[in-house]
Amino acid sequence: MATLSQWVEGARPKTLPAAVAPVLVGSGAAAALDRFNAADAVLALLVSLALQVGVNYANDYSDGIRGTDAERVGPVRLVGQRLATPGNVKLAAMASFAAAALFGLALVALSEAWVLLWVGAAAIVAAWYYTGGKRPYGYAGLGEVFVFVFFGLVAVLGTTYTQAHQLSAAAWAGAVGVGAIAAAILVANNLRDIPGDTVAGKRTLAVRLGDRRTRLLYVVLLVIALVAVGWAAVSGWTALLALASFALAVPLLRRVWGGAQGRDLIPVLAGTGRFELVYAALLALGLTLS
Repeated sequence: MATLSQWVEGARPKTLPAAVAPVLVGSGAAAALDRFNAADAVLALLVSLALQVGVNYANDYSDGIRGTDAERVGPVRLVGQRLATPGNVKLAAMASFAAAALFGLALVALSEAWVLLWVGAAAIVAAWYYTGGKRPYGYAGLGEVFVFVFFGLVAVLGTTYTQAHQLSAAAWAGAVGVGAIAAAILVANNLRDIPGDTVAGKRTLAVRLGDRRTRLLYVVLLVIALVAVGWAAVSGWTALLALASFALAVPLLRRVWGGAQGRDLIPVLAGTGRFELVYAALLALGLTLS
């Protein structure tokens, strides 16, 4: 039976910056419109965190029962390492999704942004079918698209809309930047797992692109995040504060482009998460000051 610490590790807390970052930026964009609402921001954060944890447990369950996680480098795999039963891990995923749905309902009711009910439902369905179901799209190389859309565009713009009931160019810029970095986290993860995924028949985007082009994709995504800062700065020069976060990106780029493999890529995952969080915090601050 898995210990509490193993359940916590199975939730992959190092990925949680991808849930916090879009709420920070979306709230900063709302503040730039003089519409920041703390209650809505907290509820949006709870939705995002619950959805991220649900995705992580769902992936653990689905990859585990398929045998994809039998030989992996990286964090604890509850099912793959037989630390917990598949049923219990699936239950943890469903409980997380249920929590996300409840917090989402509260957010929509409080903000009266009823159109987002359908968006939230789509996010939960997409989270499950990333590696779940008969034809998981994560096995077809579409995982990065899901992350960019739901942990970038949807999360940032949804956060802004529930508070301001309108969107701005700065919100769109932040959504693209945060989505690009969130996708880069998954790219680094899948780069590390290319050997195992190839053997298991998991055709991630990294497997399809190959080692060298996957490394190039990681670089391109961080460049997109850089361009997004300039886009956001059109609405207010203080958004340029986010440029300071790229001091954290330089060693990550060196490691990825330098050919790091296997366990040597694990620091890139955590480092990209930290970079995304600092990027989001500085961009949110810059938008607020604008």
